[in-house]
Amino acid sequence: MKTWVKRTLIGCGVLFSAALLAGGVAAFSVYKWAVADLPTFTRLADYAPPRATTVLARDGSQLGLLYNEKRFIVPLSEMSPFLPKALLAVEDADFYSHKGVDPIAILRAFIVNLKSGKHSQGGSTITQQVIKRLLLSPERTYERKLKEAILAYRLEKHLSKDEILALYLNQSFLGSGAYGVEAAARTYFGKHAKDLTLAESALLAGLPQAPSGYNPYRNPDAARARQLHVLDRMKDLGWITPEEDQAARAEVMNFRSMPENMGRIGAWYLEEVRRELIEIFSEEKVRARGLTLPFYGEQAVYELGLTVKTAMEPSAQLAADTALREGLEAADKRQGWRGPLAKLSATESEAAIAVAKFQPADLANGAWVKGVVTKVTAKSAEVRLGAYTGHITPAAMSWARVPNINVSASRSGSVTDARKVLAAGDMIWVSAWEPADSKTKKIIPYNPAAITRETSIPLRLQQYPEVQGAMVSIEPETGDVIAVCGGYSFLDSQFNRATQARRQPGSSFKPVVYSAALDAGFTPMSIVMDAPVVVFDDTTGDIWRPGNFEKNFRGPLPMRTALALSRNLCTIRVAQQIGVDAVITRAKELGLSPTFPRFLGISLGAVEVTPLNLAEAYTAFADKGMRAKGRFILSVTDAEGKLLYSAEPEKSRAITPQNAYLMDYMLKQVIQAGTGTRAKVLNRPLAGKTGTSNEERDAWFLGFTPHLVTATYVGFDQSRPMGRGETGSSAALPIFVNYGKKILEAYPPDDFPAPETGIEMAFVDRNTGRLASKNSDNAILVPFYAGTTPAASPVSGGTSGDTSQQGEELLKNLF
Repeated sequence: MKTWVKRTLIGCGVLFSAALLAGGVAAFSVYKWAVADLPTFTRLADYAPPRATTVLARDGSQLGLLYNEKRFIVPLSEMSPFLPKALLAVEDADFYSHKGVDPIAILRAFIVNLKSGKHSQGGSTITQQVIKRLLLSPERTYERKLKEAILAYRLEKHLSKDEILALYLNQSFLGSGAYGVEAAARTYFGKHAKDLTLAESALLAGLPQAPSGYNPYRNPDAARARQLHVLDRMKDLGWITPEEDQAARAEVMNFRSMPENMGRIGAWYLEEVRRELIEIFSEEKVRARGLTLPFYGEQAVYELGLTVKTAMEPSAQLAADTALREGLEAADKRQGWRGPLAKLSATESEAAIAVAKFQPADLANGAWVKGVVTKVTAKSAEVRLGAYTGHITPAAMSWARVPNINVSASRSGSVTDARKVLAAGDMIWVSAWEPADSKTKKIIPYNPAAITRETSIPLRLQQYPEVQGAMVSIEPETGDVIAVCGGYSFLDSQFNRATQARRQPGSSFKPVVYSAALDAGFTPMSIVMDAPVVVFDDTTGDIWRPGNFEKNFRGPLPMRTALALSRNLCTIRVAQQIGVDAVITRAKELGLSPTFPRFLGISLGAVEVTPLNLAEAYTAFADKGMRAKGRFILSVTDAEGKLLYSAEPEKSRAITPQNAYLMDYMLKQVIQAGTGTRAKVLNRPLAGKTGTSNEERDAWFLGFTPHLVTATYVGFDQSRPMGRGETGSSAALPIFVNYGKKILEAYPPDDFPAPETGIEMAFVDRNTGRLASKNSDNAILVPFYAGTTPAASPVSGGTSGDTSQQGEELLKNLF
């Protein structure tokens, strides 16, 4: 070889070696620079993505979810086997063979991007995407891509392939608020990830690239095209058979969401649980239980993936919500017709009818829709519902009187002329009217399938209630709150009137007075005077002349009758005799939380309480004197099933078993012969008390058996009269009865058990309270504290063993 050739080759070799050395040095320098500030895998090892908290009802059904990100972590073993395959087919087919970075995929993406002149395709592996989402910023720079590749290579040595894939499947945002495949399966198909079919798996696998663009709810055609692309890839890779591919393509997609809660059912219960959870998981209370959590309070509730078991009974909650809604609708109609939602011109009416998308099924199950009145005669109002027509007869709007709070609905008469209520252009709420068959008298159910555009649909005029209310139901043995309803519509108002609204309980407070009176020497047959009384307030100098609701007087009455008939003046006299301090003490013993002023007016329920608090007080009457605090949450476990919180029943002795038994006896008289007789239809041992505040502003009924205590309240949020006749008996009690018809059958029809000692039974005259022969026409069997059975003479107040002379003196003082 010639010398110059050798020298040239040697020179080139030196230059090449120098270039390699320089490149190596440069590459090493770049590597050192890139790894200088790389995050560690400690964050991955401690990775705890936000998880949704699941709230369960008593029977294990789902009451609702609480979350910032709707995510449920599931392992690969709890996913459909099609799901990871479908994802890898379009995202990273070589996932199980590469080392975290796929150079071929990167080169392919580089060429595509070079040709298109933009960053239209990426070459990231699943591992790199996990790194990008969990450890690095989302910026698109070569520096970030280099760090991503280095970390991906390292991660493959730190975690197994299955662990990396599970991370990706649980982390990815898949649209519609769903994070991870389990949440997506629930959101799009109403099922769990393990139950997904091949077709469903293919659709979900196509979402990570563009969650909004391929969302089947928003863009069904794009979602379908993406699904078919995923199936093509799976078939080309040989991961599914042609038969499986064909079956998946033919499968009809049924898109539906798994209910996060029970819709409007249980919404107030869920909100009460949420508030209580935040308090339970405050840092102070968690540390007091000897626990340490990554975070506390609201963040813990929304991100730790807790499972919360509650005392809510779904059947009771549904019955309570239904009964309250129907009761408030009826109460509001008794107020009269407030007028249409809007009055439209002819042009506005035509436009409203044209845009309406009404279908006959929209009126199924008692649902309401908006309609436009187009013509009115005396006998009927024609209503347009989009392309359909309906009519309302005077019978279906008979309640729509002119409002007058001074006249009760029962005395105001019924509407007989539709023109006095409606006019053309009125926009109104309507529901399907289900009239009774003229021959059989049976209700004819609304049948959407029978409705055509030529049919005139029988409709009923409806009115959205202004009046509000609440219901809360507690099992006294444990304090378990099985149902809470805080108003007419949770969507309209999240204010929970069962737990947050303080209202005057009226006469439903009177059992507190009579319970104290029994321990002060009165008996159920002690005679109290129903006559005018004047009360002078030493502090203010005011004179108070209380009266009875009926504005009459009945003279001397046995205490059990005075309570059954809810006579105000009898209660005032009892409170005078035992002293207002005794009333306040008993109220506090029963767990009532307000501050009670030393004024006799408190005996008539002038101090505001919440329905929940009053129901808790009544549990002492229901359960042999033991007062139970309402319990919503039974237990809380973390995402791994570890118990974090458990609530035992909170019970305390409020009154003696003997006092409770005598109160049960007297409060059963309210149902049998007093203001609560509407509840006799429930046909079981039942006690209770109605309550009505001044000017019919608040209406109450507290009803209870040995197994269930329920408080029902009706009234306006901004206190004002509901109108003549809107009492506890007419407004609140019917709601309780409708609820009781559906739920009390779940409990045994037990009577209140008598204590083993401390109670004596005696036959007495129902009017005078004297001992009587059991064969006497007026004889009734009455319980007494042992040793207080009455003598054969009239008694009044004090000890029922008073002599005739002492009784006469008491009667004289009462006048």
